[in-house]
Amino acid sequence: MEMKEKIINVLKECYDPEIPIDLWNLGLIYDINLKEENEFYNVGIIMSLTTPGCSMGQQMANDIKDKLDPINKIKNVQVDVTFDPPWKPEMMTEFARKKLGFDPVNNKNKEKKIELEWE
Repeated sequence: MEMKEKIINVLKECYDPEIPIDLWNLGLIYDINLKEENEFYNVGIIMSLTTPGCSMGQQMANDIKDKLDPINKIKNVQVDVTFDPPWKPEMMTEFARKKLGFDPVNNKNKEKKIELEWE
């Protein structure tokens, strides 16, 4: 299994303490950066929170670090929280949407772009 897949599997075991869905399926993980050095990895994770006022950000970041620590090839983990872009429920996976009772994302109803030609 590739290192990024291992990390994603771990992220699926980390939960928002207030919502019974993992961070990955909630769409709170914005980026996973891997930097390999001498067969070991430095991992950078950029994540968001469901609301800027959420006081559980540090707890979630520590949970990620604690759960990634046992992976042999990981040397260092840095978790940064951002609110750019702000999290929206549309960022959740279909699994999370269904479990929380949200309607599925319907791509058919999105506005179609109208192509215009200007003289």
